Amino acid sequence: MNETQFKFWNRILGWSIFGIALLTFGITVEPTASFWDASEYIATSAKLQVGHPPGAPFYQMMGAFFAVFANGPEQIALMVNLMSVFSSAFTILFLFWTLTLLLKKMPGFNTLESSTDAIGLFGSAAIGALALCFSDSFWFNAVEAEVYAMATCILSLLFWLSLRWEPLLYHWAFLWGSLHGSLNDSSYWNALLF
Repeated sequence: MNETQFKFWNRILGWSIFGIALLTFGITVEPTASFWDASEYIATSAKLQVGHPPGAPFYQMMGAFFAVFANGPEQIALMVNLMSVFSSAFTILFLFWTLTLLLKKMPGFNTLESSTDAIGLFGSAAIGALALCFSDSFWFNAVEAEVYAMATCILSLLFWLSLRWEPLLYHWAFLWGSLHGSLNDSSYWNALLF
């Protein structure tokens, strides 16, 4: 399998995994607010208010963007919950692409000489991504308005980009650090772990 074929199948299968995750989370999304932090995030996102410390300004701005698409006030909760659905589906997509990049660097998969090697690589990445998709704690955060879905999405995006742009990271380290800090620290503080 040459590099063009690898990129083609990587994109097709990645977006297919994204579709599976989006459909799964979209069918099971919470239509209203729950009685804990999720309802606070819905209210602060819809009105662009200040939430409890340490706050999540990027999350609330994106929540306000999603709330604009509500047909009425009774659908605001659903729209903000759908933001978590999309964030979680994109997390699964970036995880699939991250796994294919990591597996491609392994000695057994770096050439992909046969179709069996390609099926093994893409199948392993799909199983890994879908295992996270159907895990209990990830699914629970994917269907309600909670900062963890967006924070995980941003972390997975940044990790995938760091693998994809690995040769360029040394020259652009300051810009990369600024992007990492501004995006993820304004969503949730788990960026310190990355």
